[in-house]
Amino acid sequence: MPDWSYHRIFKPVLSKLPAHMSREFIHRGMSTIASLPLGPHIINFLGREECPPQLKIQFNGIEFANPVGLSGKIDPLLTGTSAFTHLGFGFIEVGPVTIQPTESYHPITNHNEQRIQFSDPPESIGLKKTIEKLRKIRKRQPFILRLSGTPQEITIMMEQLDVLADGYIVEGDEIHPTIQSNKPIFISNPTLDLLYKLSVEDISGIVVEEDEFKTLLSTIRTYKKAIPTLSIITSGGVHEPGQALSLLDAGASLLLLSDGYVFSGPGLTKRINEALLDDLNDQIPPQKGWKSYWYFGLFIFIGGLLAFLFSLTSVILPYDEHYLGMKRESIAGFNDRIVKFMAHDRMTLAGTMISGGIVYMQLSFHGVKRGLLWAKRSIDIAAITGFLGIFLFIGYGYFDWLHLLFWFVLLPFYVYGWIHTRGINGTPSSRNRRNHNIWMQSLYGQLAFVVLGFSFVLGGLVISYFGVTSVFVPTDLLYLCMPPEILHEFNQNLIPVIAHDRAGFGSALLSVGLLVLTLSLWGFQQGNKWVWQTLLIGGLPAFISGIYIHFAIGYTSFTHLLPAYFAIGLFLIGLVKTYSFFYHDRDIGER
Repeated sequence: MPDWSYHRIFKPVLSKLPAHMSREFIHRGMSTIASLPLGPHIINFLGREECPPQLKIQFNGIEFANPVGLSGKIDPLLTGTSAFTHLGFGFIEVGPVTIQPTESYHPITNHNEQRIQFSDPPESIGLKKTIEKLRKIRKRQPFILRLSGTPQEITIMMEQLDVLADGYIVEGDEIHPTIQSNKPIFISNPTLDLLYKLSVEDISGIVVEEDEFKTLLSTIRTYKKAIPTLSIITSGGVHEPGQALSLLDAGASLLLLSDGYVFSGPGLTKRINEALLDDLNDQIPPQKGWKSYWYFGLFIFIGGLLAFLFSLTSVILPYDEHYLGMKRESIAGFNDRIVKFMAHDRMTLAGTMISGGIVYMQLSFHGVKRGLLWAKRSIDIAAITGFLGIFLFIGYGYFDWLHLLFWFVLLPFYVYGWIHTRGINGTPSSRNRRNHNIWMQSLYGQLAFVVLGFSFVLGGLVISYFGVTSVFVPTDLLYLCMPPEILHEFNQNLIPVIAHDRAGFGSALLSVGLLVLTLSLWGFQQGNKWVWQTLLIGGLPAFISGIYIHFAIGYTSFTHLLPAYFAIGLFLIGLVKTYSFFYHDRDIGER
């Protein structure tokens, strides 16, 4: 559940429900998706939670992909843990675990103060159910188990949970001598006096829990000043990436997100990791193979320009006339709207190709060149879809060799680029540090672009379907002023040529839709001016050519153009709402 859907779709509705009900609705829904055969791939497609290799750390003998974890307070019933393992966390806290289940107390959410009053005592499903649920979860990161009870109960729980745990958090004012494990043990909220009494062998570190950020930051500094070698995990207090960076700078080793994760949204983990990567400021040499991808986009761009030129002039090409067995003038003499209708299909295809070429080139230069995996995946998904679209051209019996030649020209450039970029694994960085209004407004724009991408994909599929089946929609026949039977009687090859154009446009629109969709899902990091420029410059050719040709030929049916008007509205909303976010270079952090 990315931030654009969480804040703009689900949260406004779920915030009206009791906190317990909305929590379980979200967690169970996410876990259901994660349990599907393609569920993890769906989650990754929507959010791309890869952890940059640069953030990997070794801590108390445990390897963490990044220092950001999820507090057990968020999922005390373990109904969402199977989904949370896919959301980019470096580790997950489970618990508190108690021998017996505790009576359920529902948390209370204060939206005005952005605070959650968690149950006291905390909810717990008990030792037996905890073991049952953890055994069903495929672990992708370390699990730190929080244990609550008497020293004897904690010892019993450690014995039964040891095979499932990577470390423990123990609640209490002291560490009893009987509590021992070969796994790291952290003590929750100890006093300095207790720490002075403990030896290094007693504990691996401490957990400091605090809802208020400034108090938490001050406490961390106090502990580190008193005991510089002390390992500290913080829990709570983080609502923004800048706050997480401040705690790590102050000496925290790991962070657990709690109520801040609820109010800031599921994207908080990813935003913190992107901010950490931005702070590293690593200089990456240009990725080999990016130029081949760039030339791939350039040839599509040039092909679109040529198609645009033909749609403005002859419309029907010599090989079309050869297949039809008649000249353009003969078709125009029978019904001059047929040629205009074909120009309408071919110009919209040309504009879509020009737009697609621009996006391919931008993704190559600004993304693949910098080693960004998401940019390569975006190109691969759209390009492979576009190549497969060639099979649609023969769906109604007409295949022109120019398309096959163009296919063969593009293929070597794509294959070379794909081969030489197979090993890239770079993840994006971001200059975002705050939950400011610029970021919140950008979520409206991101939602608009995501819907626009989905709309293009759906439109491409629908148009491709018509291209290989009935060819025409009702408004087409109204414009042509004749049914398909008369067109077929006039020339039995005419409808296959029109179907060929339809299928070609549908395939191109589907491919470009995937580019827009993946760019909108994966490329939204603050300061990425090139993403905004790509969406603007890449969108104009398709929209301008598509609207222009309809008015130029008099095909102005409101019903037919309504999807285009809807798409233009989304396009403009997206551009306006995201401009400040992409052009806002750097936030002032709370350091």
